[in-house]
Amino acid sequence: MAAGTAAERGGAGERAYGAERAYGAEGADQGVASPGNGAGAGVGFSAGAGASFGAPGHGGTPSPGAGHRDPADQAGPVEPAAAAEEWDWFSSSAPGEDGPAPEHAATPDAAIPDAVPAQPDRFGSAQPSPVSSSPASLPADSSPAASSGPAPSADAILIRRTLALVQPVADRTTSYFYALLFLRHPELRDLFPVAMNVQRDRLFQALLDAAQAVDDPARLTDYLSRLGRGHRKYGTRPEHYPAVGECLIGALTKYAEEIWNDEVEAAWVRAYTAISQIMIDAAAEDEVTSPPWWQAEIVSLERRTPDVAVVTVRPDQPYPFLAGQYTSIETPWWPRVWRHYSFASAPRPDGLLSFHIKAVPAGWVSTAMVNRACPGDVIRLGPPAGSMIVDHGTDNGLLCLGGGTGIAPIKALVEDVADRGRRRPVEVFYAARNGHDLYDLDTMLRMEREHAWLSVRPVVPEGSAVAGGLFAGALPEIVRRHGPWDAYDAYLSGPPGMIRSSVDALIGVGMPTHRIRHDSLDELASARA
Repeated sequence: MAAGTAAERGGAGERAYGAERAYGAEGADQGVASPGNGAGAGVGFSAGAGASFGAPGHGGTPSPGAGHRDPADQAGPVEPAAAAEEWDWFSSSAPGEDGPAPEHAATPDAAIPDAVPAQPDRFGSAQPSPVSSSPASLPADSSPAASSGPAPSADAILIRRTLALVQPVADRTTSYFYALLFLRHPELRDLFPVAMNVQRDRLFQALLDAAQAVDDPARLTDYLSRLGRGHRKYGTRPEHYPAVGECLIGALTKYAEEIWNDEVEAAWVRAYTAISQIMIDAAAEDEVTSPPWWQAEIVSLERRTPDVAVVTVRPDQPYPFLAGQYTSIETPWWPRVWRHYSFASAPRPDGLLSFHIKAVPAGWVSTAMVNRACPGDVIRLGPPAGSMIVDHGTDNGLLCLGGGTGIAPIKALVEDVADRGRRRPVEVFYAARNGHDLYDLDTMLRMEREHAWLSVRPVVPEGSAVAGGLFAGALPEIVRRHGPWDAYDAYLSGPPGMIRSSVDALIGVGMPTHRIRHDSLDELASARA
């Protein structure tokens, strides 16, 4: 798929997206702009990637580390498909603890600048860097975890001092940043969602995460390269980065005034110059082979429970992905609002894609997909992402834990093993709050009958009405009882509490973390609606 594909689809393809079904009052005033110009697609560097705020200009094209997994992916992340569970009985968390935050228009509570002073051009023009074998240099880490390694650089120390100072006022800092951005560059406002609460909440934490990893270029390059590729769907262009970098500097200047000086500013400029260059280079490389998004027509919608539907779509062109990965979805009713969902099957010969979607309270995308969408509607898909994929280079068995709609990628993994034709033992623990919520159990049991190497154990909480074949109790404890798991790799997908408690349980029985696979908690916020 050539880089020009998106622009070529700006005619008939976009008319289909906007005209197949009326937007209605919710989205009529927002419109959807033509693919290729970025409007109607949310500026990506603001969505879950505060670290990407910055400007290019730093030479060198970083080369993503092949096969590298972000350490955060091994420390308790959650699979995006299942992050919308309202609460998590798996680890005795309180109701609502892991539920979605209400979505509403957020009014910045920081002081809005009265004037917009002229700003120095710190970042210059923004373009992909020339090909180079050397990665962009980044400041070193000063975190305790890195104390046994090389001493942190001066830049790293200054960056972390800044973050420590603004963390107590993170909400005001991010609000002020957006106020600056939209005052100085009002043309960028239309690229963002109408409701900014999720946007603001995610920004600062992502910035902290990136700053904590600045002494690990391989990790940071892998992380930011994925963000750069994924952010193409928002319409992010290289020329956006200088504007965003200037406004971030402006916000930090105000709320880190106590320590801010030329030396601190120079450290920040160097850091996010390198960071943004990684993202720009990754996007430019991806543009050669892939479109920023795919149009996909809904061909079927099967309601499994009052709030769960299996949605099958037909993309407008081949969509390459691997079993266990996920994508982002934008609906025509809520332009510029994207949410993550896992593929519920391995790649199919007919090219169709299926998703298990749970409508959650105040969830714009999930509620629209379950209660409003119907066959013939056209949605958008972002690029595939995620590293919870089967390692076909080993004979280890698969220990698969799926909670709620987290069974979707687990089912895809089972199909992937079956398609390969190798008899590897696969043990699936399928958990839900009650038997009724085991909406895909019949499918999993049918697969168990078809494959002698597959075992499926449905799990519900202690005290639930237990029918034949159901296991009652805490999922981690039930998994422990059915061990040992020395010859297995673990694949976890479900609510965050389930992921955390299951990771702890598996580590407790001696499973090394590199054999525990799941996707990053970074995606949790955007998967909840």
